[in-house]
Parts: sequence; structure tokens; C-alpha cells
Amino acid sequence: MEHVPVLYHEVLALLQPRPGGLYLDGTLGAGGHTAGLLTLSAPTGRVLGFDRDPDAIRYTQQRLAPYGDRVVLVQASYAEMAHLAPSHGFALLDGILLDLGLSSPQLENPERGFSFMRPGPLDMRFDPTQGETVADLLNNLTEAELADIFWRYGEERHSRALARAIVAERPLHTTTQLADLAARVKGRKGRIHPATQLFQALRIAVNGELAAVETGVTAAVNLLNPGGRLAVISFHSLEDRFVKQYFRQLSQNCVCPPEQPICTCNARAVTRRVTRKAVKPAAAEIQANPRSRSARLRVIEKL
Repeated sequence: MEHVPVLYHEVLALLQPRPGGLYLDGTLGAGGHTAGLLTLSAPTGRVLGFDRDPDAIRYTQQRLAPYGDRVVLVQASYAEMAHLAPSHGFALLDGILLDLGLSSPQLENPERGFSFMRPGPLDMRFDPTQGETVADLLNNLTEAELADIFWRYGEERHSRALARAIVAERPLHTTTQLADLAARVKGRKGRIHPATQLFQALRIAVNGELAAVETGVTAAVNLLNPGGRLAVISFHSLEDRFVKQYFRQLSQNCVCPPEQPICTCNARAVTRRVTRKAVKPAAAEIQANPRSRSARLRVIEKL
């Protein structure tokens, strides 16, 4: 059975794809959302898809081949859309989707190192041909630098204890080594694995994810046609906090401090918030796909 992407029906209902529209999926993954955009914008709508992962590009090229030249796929970060979208004929867009989660193929392939459920190399790079691996960070950074990563990107309360234990035990080479260490340091409580925040922090650090979100979301707003919509699905509080605050800021007519009696900023709203609160998966979706439980969808429309 084909995997259904997170908040699939909600995304399509809020983006409102139509025939002749131009759309961008900044995080292809397995191509589920992209296929939905192509189906609903038939017969003349087109979609530009980005992904840093060469495996995702190869897979979606096959999956989306029936759509022909209505879909264009590029191996690159969505953070580069400001110049790459216009260069591929997508200068003004009617809808943009950024699904910031990992795809099922990434999580289920132990060789990629994203999951602590099975042994694999400590890699976690979206593009496995570029940059440092998680193992490089763990085995070369100082204790203080590691603790800072765990706290800043994972909001990990045991950041210092984990960093201390890693430095004492390194070199570390496998996901299960790291997961076992986290369990020893933190203990096992509740259903959430003690390595969850640690793996999140390392993945964000090695891929520069927060910087990509800030750059990509800003570029996306600039690329939208009036009436075009931007949908962002976040999976952890750091990303969602930025998206929430940025969307609110773009939708305000004045950004002066509340205590200031007269507006001097002359700011005017660029967008309106289509979703006042984050859209969350329904209970049935969470039951069918437990990984969706932390997903938060926010949508704005360009004025």
C-alpha cells in the first residue's frame, strides 16, 4: 500500500491547487504531496520539486514519471529556491509546500543513520555526498560544543551529562551505540525513547536545518503570486516557533512595540493567516501513522 504523507488531505484543501497553477514542493520525500498537487492541478498545472537527498530524487523520478513535463525535479535545498525556481520557469508561484519532516524511506533505511531503532552508521546527512557526518561531530567537537548543540537544537535538559558521557566513550560509530548511551545517562521513562531529542539535535546541526527554514520561508513568501499560499509542516518546537512568529509578523500592519503610542514603522501586512492556529493530525491519522503525532501545519496567503 502506498504511504500517505502527513496531513495530506489538509495540505491539498488549504493550498487549493487548480489547473494551470504553478506550485513548488520544497521537500519531495517520497513524492506523495507532489503527486496530489499534480493530480488536482491537472491537466495544465506544473510542480517544481526540491530535495537534497539523491535517493528521494531517484525514487520520485520513477513515481512521478506518468506526469511527464508537468513536474520538474531538482536535487537541491529548498533554501536555494530564490534563484533556482525562476531559473526553472517558476518565477511566480500559486502555492508552496515545505514539509520539514523526514520521509519514511530515510527513516527506514538503517544505512542513513536517522533512526535509533536499528544499527547503522552515525551519518544523518540529507545529502550523503556532502559535509560532515554526525560521527564527525560527536568524535571531534569539544564537550562544551556538543552540549550547546544538544541544548540549542534538541532542548535537551541532560545536554551536559550527555556530552560528558560521549566524550568519555568516544569514538562512537553506530546509532545503537549512541542510543544505548543516551538510555544509560537519562534512564528509560515513558514511551518516548531517551535518544529522541539527541538524534533530533544532531540531525538539525549536521544539515543546518534551522538556517534553511529561515532562508527558505522568507524566499517562499517573495516567490508567491498575490493570492498564492505557503504551507509549512513542522515537527518540532524550534521550527514551529519560528514559522508561527514569522507568519504573525508578516500578517500585521504594525510591528511597533505595544507601549509605543504612535506607529513609526509604516509596516503593512504582506500576507494573511489562513490558519489562525496550527492544524494537527486527526486521531485516525496518528493511529495509522504514529510519526505524524508531532506535525503542525500553518498556512498563509499572499496579499
